[in-house]
Amino acid sequence: MENFELLMGGLESALTPMNLLYAAIGVLLGTFVGVLPGIGPAMAIALLLPVTYRLEPTSAFIMFAGLYYGGMYGGSTTSILLNTPGESASVMTALEGNRMARAGRGAQALATAAVGSFVAGTIGTILVAFFSPALADVAVELGAPSYFALMVLALVMTTTVLGTSALRGFAALFLGLTIGLVGLDLNTGQPRLTFGVTQLVDRLDIVVVAVGIFALGEALWVAAHLRRRPAHVIPVGRPWLSRDDWGRSWKPWLRGTAFGFPFGALPAGGAEIPTFLSYLTERKLSKHNEFGKGAIEGVAGPEAANNASAAGMFVPMLALGLPVTATAAVMLSALQGYGITPGPQLMTDHADLVWTLLASLLIGNTLLLVLNLPLAPLWARLLRIPRPQLYAGILFFACLGAYATNLDPFDIGLLVAFGLLGLMMRRFGLPVLPLILGVILGPLMETKLREALTISGGDYGGLLNEPLAVVVYVLIALFILGRPFIARARARADESASVEDEKEQVH
Repeated sequence: MENFELLMGGLESALTPMNLLYAAIGVLLGTFVGVLPGIGPAMAIALLLPVTYRLEPTSAFIMFAGLYYGGMYGGSTTSILLNTPGESASVMTALEGNRMARAGRGAQALATAAVGSFVAGTIGTILVAFFSPALADVAVELGAPSYFALMVLALVMTTTVLGTSALRGFAALFLGLTIGLVGLDLNTGQPRLTFGVTQLVDRLDIVVVAVGIFALGEALWVAAHLRRRPAHVIPVGRPWLSRDDWGRSWKPWLRGTAFGFPFGALPAGGAEIPTFLSYLTERKLSKHNEFGKGAIEGVAGPEAANNASAAGMFVPMLALGLPVTATAAVMLSALQGYGITPGPQLMTDHADLVWTLLASLLIGNTLLLVLNLPLAPLWARLLRIPRPQLYAGILFFACLGAYATNLDPFDIGLLVAFGLLGLMMRRFGLPVLPLILGVILGPLMETKLREALTISGGDYGGLLNEPLAVVVYVLIALFILGRPFIARARARADESASVEDEKEQVH
């Protein structure tokens, strides 16, 4: 009850006409900047941070909240409409969301992303407000063995999305893991796969890889077939979610929230793993044979997981002073600019500002829904732009986003190289998801594996030192052993369903 009263006090101080105006400005600016391919919420906040320097802390925090959620929604917009993730956590949204947009359901994809973001963000913020100290204690106790086990689980589960050919899927996964090795060896400091190029000593930026594979690969593929296919204008479709869409989305929203928040609350947890797990879970549980063709569950679940993880990252940031994402690092620097040092004493030393920040997150999340849900059909009309002009704009902004990552022209060359790789993958039918998964999880798995082995003195039994790790490995074993039986049961169910359909057609 004490936390509830403090949160209500924060809402009271944040709910003034001027602060609501700042929140609305933050949402709109964050959305507009986040819509640019390759520029995610971290870049959006960094670019617009100078706007808040002259504001009072309360007004600045509420604008941060608007910028934060607006930038995240802008990233999902480019993923859905242009197949161009603004950050690694938006990759899963692009898989099904872009197919929905191509089928004339772009407005529905944007709407389920907006509502899912609101649901997950609201639940996540309330959990941060009421359980932040306890969750911080739990998060600190989890070590490298648990993280490594969770990543192994993600790699095992990716075998369900390897496409029509398992060989091609494993080839794409191997290619992604190889790309993830580029850079300095963590222990010896020796360069790996750099071929003498100094710019490759640092690890490849996942945004450059994702934008190259998705945006440039798609643009080159379209350009290669533009003269062979008649011009086709993608319809916008109905602007609102139907009763069926609501029925298919609400459970993925809640499951995605359950996946995302715990990972966001873990130091170095991130949003990539929960979005992957949410997508794979919805694919397993779906009763509709639409995954790979534009399943609304494949947008609702990962978007909820992404936003719940984004809310959860405030736990280590506020309670421990640990920025677990690039966005958290930017917001942490903004907090420190006001003389506020996050840490265990933050809740007592700056209670008013902390509860105002949490209340601002609720307000910014609500305004995001109110302002952007009616704009979903308008955003979907971007697809009516003629393809030469549309993809020329995508190429321009993709190059701009790649350059803005490190302000190095070499990244534009990398972008072109990965664009050609994306074109070749489309040409030979290699699935994109295993490659992106390998690029993201490969370096993380290596880091956590070496940390665990260092702690245990090289003993592989150290990978089982934590209860969560043991539970995860048991789940992996059950998944591997039970997969043949599940496949047979599904085949029988599909066969019986087809027989029933034939009987109905005969009658």
